[in-house]
Amino acid sequence: MVAVALSLPHADVANLRPFAPHGWTAVAPAAALLVWSFAGWEAITHLAADFRRPARDLPRAAAAAVVLVGVLYLSVAFATVAVLGPAAGSARAPLGDLLALGLGGNARLLAAVAALLLTLGAMNAYWAGAAKLGAALGRDGALPGWLSRGSVAGEVPRRSLAVVAVLSFLALAVVYAAGTGIRPLVLMTNGSFVVVYAIGVAAAIRLLPRGRARAAALLALVAVALLVAASGVYLVWPLLVGGAALAYARFTRRRRAIPAED
Repeated sequence: MVAVALSLPHADVANLRPFAPHGWTAVAPAAALLVWSFAGWEAITHLAADFRRPARDLPRAAAAAVVLVGVLYLSVAFATVAVLGPAAGSARAPLGDLLALGLGGNARLLAAVAALLLTLGAMNAYWAGAAKLGAALGRDGALPGWLSRGSVAGEVPRRSLAVVAVLSFLALAVVYAAGTGIRPLVLMTNGSFVVVYAIGVAAAIRLLPRGRARAAALLALVAVALLVAASGVYLVWPLLVGGAALAYARFTRRRRAIPAED
């Protein structure tokens, strides 16, 4: 918000025209890429059992996140286009450019430090949520049982956290060695997110009572379906992961059924 406020005096409304310089067909692939900016808020739900009042706090946090993040990102998007104009498309760090215009000097360094701190905060939530999810899946038999330690509220899932850390650093090493660019990684991740969102809102339509909640779920399903269609080839990765998960679940069910039959 500081970057937006300080850079707005340099805004030029002429930069907003034409409104869609690449045509309306460019909105879909742009939306598929921008999911990255909003995805991840649902990771905190895996930590719901550690909240004192999850039934009250989680809906409040989700509603606040939608409003605050929505206003923040729309403001940044407006300032980026209105201030930087055509140069926004080739800027490596538009937020740093906005701060540099507003403050001058080494303001880009401030943006870099802020980005680093915000990234660490997000990764902390991701790793904590993923570790709790892994422990819960181990407890429920969807993953190996030795991962289940730490699934109880208040406990630290150290084994699951260690697995998440190892897999994360292995993935980072592979990406670094392969020289993969940022764009395909973001789109592959977004493809996974939108598939999860589609399944989630479809379940909401089935489970929620008739009324506003189900109507909101129907509207959300339409929006998510458009994002799924825009993801294109990047849906292959979540389909492969989902197929492997279903195969593993079927294998474990059969393995548990054999001793019972004996």
